[in-house]
Amino acid sequence: MRSTLHSVLPVLVVAALLSGCTSIGTLKSATPAVAAFWHATLPHGGRSADLVTWWASFKDPSLDALLYMADRENPTIEQAVANIDKARATLDSTASGLFPSLDGSASASREGNKGNDNNRLTAGTTKSGGLDSAWEIDLFGKTKKQVRAAASRATGEVWSWHDARVSIAAEVGDDYVQYRACRELERLYRDELASQTATIRATERSAQSGFTSTGDLALARASAAASSSSLTAQRGECEILIKSITQLTGGDEPAVRRLLDQGRRRIPQPSAVRITAVPADVLRQRPDVNALEAEVAATISDVGAAKADLYPSLSLSGSISISQSTVTGSSVPWSFGPALSVPLLDGGSRRAAVRSAVADYDLAVANYKSGVLGAVTEVETALLRVDTALRRIADAKSAADNYQRYFRAVDQNWASGGVSILDREEARRSAQSAAITLIEIRRDAVQYWIALYKALGGGWSNPTAAASSAREIN
Repeated sequence: MRSTLHSVLPVLVVAALLSGCTSIGTLKSATPAVAAFWHATLPHGGRSADLVTWWASFKDPSLDALLYMADRENPTIEQAVANIDKARATLDSTASGLFPSLDGSASASREGNKGNDNNRLTAGTTKSGGLDSAWEIDLFGKTKKQVRAAASRATGEVWSWHDARVSIAAEVGDDYVQYRACRELERLYRDELASQTATIRATERSAQSGFTSTGDLALARASAAASSSSLTAQRGECEILIKSITQLTGGDEPAVRRLLDQGRRRIPQPSAVRITAVPADVLRQRPDVNALEAEVAATISDVGAAKADLYPSLSLSGSISISQSTVTGSSVPWSFGPALSVPLLDGGSRRAAVRSAVADYDLAVANYKSGVLGAVTEVETALLRVDTALRRIADAKSAADNYQRYFRAVDQNWASGGVSILDREEARRSAQSAAITLIEIRRDAVQYWIALYKALGGGWSNPTAAASSAREIN
């Protein structure tokens, strides 16, 4: 029986080695197709600014302070920092498998027996101590591949932290621009209401003198009531934006209100951003794309680790213990030697693990390609929107200015009795609508600049520098 076992065992070992060498699954290419140039117009306009210092181009201290508050206090960024710490702890734990482990133990006890003369034992003291050591030799690189996977995921979490910072900054900037535009609209409605209130008083005097009909007076009052309703709604929208900014910056609403009160009253205007002509270069700035790329690298290492698990594993272990007793004396037992573990029959679990790792890789590649295509589309869309908004501003300003001149002319004619109040109200509504449109287009243009900033990645920062910043935040 023993000779049969000795003759079969080498065959089984060879079969296991051959099965481990068999290739399971071919990894697909992770390189997405990216156009060689942008199809949208690049709105340089002779002005450019680096992404990293782009927010400073607004020259608005209140906005800078709000961005700083958000970067320090936003819970989403704090979660990203915690994820970095967790990923690094996982990396350290995985890397510990490359080194031997050593455990120690010690004990002391006193024993005796106070029975009858035949069973009585003199009390004695027993002391013992020992060391146990084990080390799994990474013959086929399984642990090293697991370490590389953990390192890639830690890098990916750093990129995700950077992406969170860019996204939160863009949200704060977007809300800030909306708030400034909201206050401009509020002032517009307030000025209109003051003008209409004066019109009502003049119309009331004219009606009392019999020069104006009660219908004209009703129209003036109805227009003023509509403007008052619009003003109330606009104030509510501004308050909602304050709540949103407060949430993004950590919840200190009094501080947010102080900063908003101290800031400039008009919509801030940024400088343009520098856009490279090659889309692939822009993608290197995107932290979310870099995070997806890091996950692809991690899954490649996962596949290697799963395949390495098909091979035998070798470990070394040893122990030594010292025991001393006043009754039985002392002893020093020890042991040391290698142990070989050979995968023979596992019901296909290891091969299934390889297939699962390959599927995870395919999923990561698909996510990466989707992220790249989405990033290119975001930049293209933002470019088109910026270009369209910039082209519309001049026409909108011309329309607002001319409608205002038209209203002033009609207003003068109305004051002298040359036109009806209905004509005056139509001219006023046209001027107001054109002024509102101009404010909204200017607001949209800045929002599209912010969207372009975000689409371009918000400024490139290498993982080492980003990790240092993450530690400072934490």
